[in-house]
Amino acid sequence: MKYYALASICLLGVVLGTRAAQGPVTQGSETVSKKKPATDPNAPAAAPEATDPNAEKIPSKYKPNKDGRPQGPATFRSDVLTVTVDVAILDNKGNPIPKIPQEKFRVLEDNTPQKVTGFSVGEAPMTICLVVEFSNKFTRLYSMNWFQTLNDAYGFVSTLKPEDYLAVIAYDMRPEILSDFSTDRAMAQEALARLRIPAFSEANLYDTLVFTGERMQDIEGRKAIVLLSSGIDTFSKLTFDKARRAIQDNGVPIYAVGLLQAQRIMAEGRMGPVQNLDFLQADNQMKTFASETGGRAFFPRFDGEMPGIFQAIHQSMRSQYTLTYQPTNQTKDGKFRRLKVELINSETNQPLKVVDEKGKPMKVQILTKAGYKAPREVE
Repeated sequence: MKYYALASICLLGVVLGTRAAQGPVTQGSETVSKKKPATDPNAPAAAPEATDPNAEKIPSKYKPNKDGRPQGPATFRSDVLTVTVDVAILDNKGNPIPKIPQEKFRVLEDNTPQKVTGFSVGEAPMTICLVVEFSNKFTRLYSMNWFQTLNDAYGFVSTLKPEDYLAVIAYDMRPEILSDFSTDRAMAQEALARLRIPAFSEANLYDTLVFTGERMQDIEGRKAIVLLSSGIDTFSKLTFDKARRAIQDNGVPIYAVGLLQAQRIMAEGRMGPVQNLDFLQADNQMKTFASETGGRAFFPRFDGEMPGIFQAIHQSMRSQYTLTYQPTNQTKDGKFRRLKVELINSETNQPLKVVDEKGKPMKVQILTKAGYKAPREVE
């Protein structure tokens, strides 16, 4: 019996060892390489397809070099350049003058008259970005300027039309998009509700205006930047000159409202000459940004002036004349070209004399951008 059990155990071990040596049994797979069929090494190679030597060759503008490559890359040219200019005509009281016909306008590009090919006028929906300075430098919690900033921001939003698109950007040390372009006023209200406690004590005005203008330069239709700011810049990466050129290239009108005007009057005797000079320079910077982009600058001393300022901004933005022309200089050199718009008598080609309702001569103000940057050749 013992020999029978021992023999059974030995036989079981031999069977298991044999299966282990054979390895696991696997199914066939298409990924397993298969042996190629044998070919005769002495068999002649297949001859290439014969080509007709008399066949017509496809002509090519680019002749190959010695290495077989073309002589140069292909060049693509853009269409004819067309320029669009938005113009606002204001009387001596700042009110827009309507119903001016196309033949009364003359556009000068680098002092060369241009032929106006497109003309439109009338109110249209706007795309507006509200830029608010919210820095701890001047806008401390529950301070006078804190209340003024928020009241002006909420007040301007309430004057917009339902079809206008609005975005809100606040800046201190850097610009922050609080709400993107939308006709939903609830988004704007939520964005302004975030302006409660100022953080940093820096105010990067130049960087913010360039950042905003670059986001809006490709937007079609009527557009504008409404700026609520003291005008002081403390920490921007860009200098005033670089920011000024970039803002001109972007071509977005800026309507600036200067803050801290009443506070400056009250603190006039306590501010030193350097501080006074800083604020005067800030006002001049905001005037420059506004005038060179076809906008306007306002410096209210009392809160009661704000409704009239908002009305003036809306009239200037919505009652613009849009002129289009194809410049005589079609060179795509990337240079800045200066623009000037004049009102002329089409019969005499002399400056147009504008009179008021009583027939008295009236001085008008023509608001438009300072120029544009020509595109470069696409190669």
